[in-house]
Amino acid sequence: MAVHTIAARQVEVALAAGAEVGEGPLWDQREQVLLWVDIPRQAVHRFDPAGGVDTVSDVGQMVGAVALTSGGGLILALQEGFALFHSGQIEMITPIEADDSRMRMNDGYVDPQGRFWAGTMSIDESTQKGSLYRLDPGGEVTRMLRGIGISNGIDWSPDGRTMYFADTTPRTVDAFDFDGATGRISNRRNLLTFPSGGGSPDGLIVDAEGCLWVALWGGSAVQRYTPDGQLVLKVELPVAQVTKPAFGGPDRSDLYITTARRGRHDEPHAGDIFVVRGTGFHGQRIHRFPG
Repeated sequence: MAVHTIAARQVEVALAAGAEVGEGPLWDQREQVLLWVDIPRQAVHRFDPAGGVDTVSDVGQMVGAVALTSGGGLILALQEGFALFHSGQIEMITPIEADDSRMRMNDGYVDPQGRFWAGTMSIDESTQKGSLYRLDPGGEVTRMLRGIGISNGIDWSPDGRTMYFADTTPRTVDAFDFDGATGRISNRRNLLTFPSGGGSPDGLIVDAEGCLWVALWGGSAVQRYTPDGQLVLKVELPVAQVTKPAFGGPDRSDLYITTARRGRHDEPHAGDIFVVRGTGFHGQRIHRFPG
């Protein structure tokens, strides 16, 4: 199968953010804004592409992911656990591995039934002590996976029957059978394994056609794969540390991409947010956590 390439010269800088570790882009269709986080700077951002305004909220600790709630607030995967963020106030829901200062929460996403999934990792990235957790709307937390290196991108197929999950340390993206009624996962199998030297899988999303878009940390690209693991498209970036894509815009056909500046100060645009406008592909509807 031929691989189409979108060259770096076709990619625009949407926001000269200079983020230390920009992550977790998420399009709010109601407000037509892009939410994203800068993990070590403890910041949640709200970027309005129409006006070019980026509003920053300091949430007081490292933040790995942000998601929308049905009531208009946000739910966060903070270093110390799950929290609600509304009107500038943080309300902790439940601590996650908060007794171990060497750990923090990382990427997360809401499933089609409104559960928020997010995982943990060691701050110095030296261990495989991470886990993947599921936060149910009622507040119950369940540990779904153990022995994770860097818990990263997670999303679901359009029919809601398959969950995809990236672990950056072994450079893998795995697929699971997903039971929407119970939130259980089963039948884990490897979909993608990335060779050393070409970048490691970071954040990922699944588009409306069921294809995966995987950001490559150290690989200067976002790559699109069919559900059976065939590479069909590569978006080249002018920076090495690419963290996560997100579809946005009025019809969810613009591809926004966060990146990281950490350790790459030789790259003028490292840490900026990029956009590919009118890709011809469309993102799925973003699900919200009840509350």
